[in-house]
Amino acid sequence: MATATAASTLSWLHSFGGTQNETTKVKDRNRDFVVFAQKKTKKTRKVILKEDVEYVGKKGQLLDVKAGYFRNYLLPMGKAQIVTPVLLKEMKMEEERIEVEKQRVKEEAQQLALMFETVGAFKVKRKGGKNKQIFGSVTAQDLVDIIKAQLQRDVDKRIVSLPEIRETGEYIAELKLHPEVTARVRVNVYAN
Repeated sequence: MATATAASTLSWLHSFGGTQNETTKVKDRNRDFVVFAQKKTKKTRKVILKEDVEYVGKKGQLLDVKAGYFRNYLLPMGKAQIVTPVLLKEMKMEEERIEVEKQRVKEEAQQLALMFETVGAFKVKRKGGKNKQIFGSVTAQDLVDIIKAQLQRDVDKRIVSLPEIRETGEYIAELKLHPEVTARVRVNVYAN
């Protein structure tokens, strides 16, 4: 009788789409019980973020998020999409393109640094006072103007690092052309 009940319960479970992952028979005094246990379902999704999401990650980041969070927030807001092989390939190609562009910019900065360093010294003329003193000081804008006049190159004065110059002599100025490339140029200050 008990096995007939277990078999009918099993067929009833299959009719609703259930699966039998594990079965355990439990014996009672007069009856046999069959206990069904299903494995835990996967509750995370691999996604790629389309934009920065606070406390989650940055744009283009590949990560695992809970299925409900993806379904209820990230997907409707258009902030993420599920990872596919095609999407992974596109991301890799984009990363390679960005890397090539960064390398090109760095090489241009290196060429510009070489050009600045081979020029020699930039000459700055100021009115002189007693001894080696000059009136006023030499600023980054002065150096930018001289570079523009001599080399026809526009340089942003924010990348120029110049020591305080208040007397005649030779000084070294640094131009930060790239995070990894710095050009060191000489500046000759003389009084007239």
